[in-house]
Amino acid sequence: MKDVQLDPEAESAYECFSCGTVVHATAPGSCPKCGADMRNRRTPIE
Repeated sequence: MKDVQLDPEAESAYECFSCGTVVHATAPGSCPKCGADMRNRRTPIE
């Protein structure tokens, strides 16, 4: 992914670890529905 230029201010899709809610934001922090942690869907889970 070195050839991809990421803009930290650009919106991307975030998914809730708990309920699966997806939001488009810059950094949501916690889920707007249940308050659980969110993950950036562009970042792979290992």
